Amino acid sequence: MNHDHSSSADRPVSSEKADDGPVSAAELLVDCLAHQGCDRIFTVPGESFLPVLDALHGRDDIDVVTCRQEGGAAFMACADGTMTGRPGICFVTRGPGATNASIGVHVAMQDSQPMILFVGDVDSAMRDREGFQEVNMPALFAPLAKWSARIDDARRIPEYVARAYATAISGRPGPVVLALPEDVLSKTVEGLFPRPEILRPAQPPCPSAMQAMMAMIADAASPVAIVGGAGWNAKAREYFTLFAERIGVPVATAFRRQDAIAPSSKVYSGNLGYGPNPALVDRVRNADLVLAIGARLGEATTDGYTLPSPEHPGQVLIHVHPDPEELNRVYRTDLAICADMAEFAETAALWDDGITDFDAGAEAHREWEDWASPPPQSAYPLDLAACVIFMRDTLPADTIICNGAGNFSGWWHRYWRYEGFPTQLAPTAGAMGYGVPAAVAAAARFPGRQIVAVAGDGDFLMNGQELATAVQHGLDMIVVIVDNGAYGTIRMHQEREFPGRISATCLVNPDFAALAASFGAWSVRCETTDEFRNGLMAAQGRTGLRVIHCIIDVEQLAASGATISGLREKGE
Repeated sequence: MNHDHSSSADRPVSSEKADDGPVSAAELLVDCLAHQGCDRIFTVPGESFLPVLDALHGRDDIDVVTCRQEGGAAFMACADGTMTGRPGICFVTRGPGATNASIGVHVAMQDSQPMILFVGDVDSAMRDREGFQEVNMPALFAPLAKWSARIDDARRIPEYVARAYATAISGRPGPVVLALPEDVLSKTVEGLFPRPEILRPAQPPCPSAMQAMMAMIADAASPVAIVGGAGWNAKAREYFTLFAERIGVPVATAFRRQDAIAPSSKVYSGNLGYGPNPALVDRVRNADLVLAIGARLGEATTDGYTLPSPEHPGQVLIHVHPDPEELNRVYRTDLAICADMAEFAETAALWDDGITDFDAGAEAHREWEDWASPPPQSAYPLDLAACVIFMRDTLPADTIICNGAGNFSGWWHRYWRYEGFPTQLAPTAGAMGYGVPAAVAAAARFPGRQIVAVAGDGDFLMNGQELATAVQHGLDMIVVIVDNGAYGTIRMHQEREFPGRISATCLVNPDFAALAASFGAWSVRCETTDEFRNGLMAAQGRTGLRVIHCIIDVEQLAASGATISGLREKGE
């Protein structure tokens, strides 16, 4: 079911509640969610919110996705919020459920993505006795979420739900956590109605600030833009591309925001983060003006706050962000513009006074094309670079690539081209186990598109159980498992810092192809590049869940070319 962008005024409360008679608090809660445009809920059911599950019974306007672990369910909600711009919704139970789901809250916060986690809580009469699975939910999630609270009064449910949506989508988007005491959900209420649909405030940029920005760009000799992040959407992408191409400024994407501008754009210059193009790093380091649009300039994007540095001597920093609290928070900003990303991009694209023309964008784009073209031959039986290029030539341009954390993702970050929007679901928080749940959410949200999860062997087993969710809900998706028998990223750091002293990074894995088949998936095991090509073509000819198990040599550590032997030689 695709997201419904119709007005809440056109979205009626369920027919059972239309007579204004008494309803349970849980029924009111579900109606409030539907009124805000919620059409999908990810959940692991719990006894603490049984009334909500009952209120969802028989409704055809909200799809309930039953998951197998709360961390997976929360990742799905986070990914869903990324794709729609509306909060992804997740329901879990107290204690173990909430703590399992906390990983998704952390990712949603660091990735600036809207989601709402509802947690069934202990009965109010049991509170503060350390009752069964009791945790102080607002206190637990206070450092992880934008807002965490408990709904103690059933009559205030419309208020809390509306505030949760407003908080999750406004300024820098992020997660909200609401605890739901068992007794409150069972109360009967009357004469209450959902509040109107909450829309994200669309603040335009200040005209004088735009004038100042254009003047600063005109004075620059070697500017560069870093884009992607909070509030970025298809409209922002379209208009900022027009602006950037018009003036010829090189555009780099923030870490794991590679679909923020089409790679086919003549000014696209590659991505920052882990393993970036050295030529792009030099370009950013030598820029006399950095234009950061939407990116909060976190540690990964800036290579440990060095590219640029918070004080950026010799560089002018223009920072555009929808949340005033992010401006001048870490970085000294020469010009701070608080604006909605799409509003800013449209204003910039339509600006017709004093536009400057640079040729560096085309140069940077050529540098990126060279970097994104792998060498013609590899010594490895299964060459990941060649596999990604084959995927790129075989799958549709709007394929959504979903990954968690690990060196394996670097091959896709370097060689895949995230042409459509959205086409990249990957946690900037660096959480393992994100790829498969994100692919489940994407397959449910965009049933007509090709969805591919890529996962390392360590990464996959963090949330591989969600293959069962994909099968149960009849979803079409491909999962590529890159198996090198190791926690490869940590092994790389280990070999660099302590060459040859292997500790805690070796893995003994199951036969992933056989495991996938036991879930009901079509699967294939590949040990060579040609076997991968044949496997992908076979997968393309099928529907449902398809898993490709790739065996690679652990020596092949990273897309940057790092190898175990090379790191050990440097350490000698």
